Amino acid sequence: MRESHIEKELCKRAKKMGAIPYKFTSPGRVSVPDRLIIAPSGRMAFVEVKAPGKKPTPMQEREHLKIRALGHKVYILDNLNQIDDILNELCPS
Repeated sequence: MRESHIEKELCKRAKKMGAIPYKFTSPGRVSVPDRLIIAPSGRMAFVEVKAPGKKPTPMQEREHLKIRALGHKVYILDNLNQIDDILNELCPS
């Protein structure tokens, strides 16, 4: 399964729950997470999407640590089964 398929499914399910799955890019800055999910619950989190079994690069891990140090969540998503857990945490019923 390709990373793009997982990312597309994340966006579809996030929108269905009323969240906004922004594609996150930062000009002049590499290794930022792929998506910024803004939930109707007032919560937000970053999601790094990877192909199944793939891990973040060392540069990505450093960027994730910086974001987490500021009190924000960063999820690593590498399979479809994780999507609902992430979204349920951001959009509790």
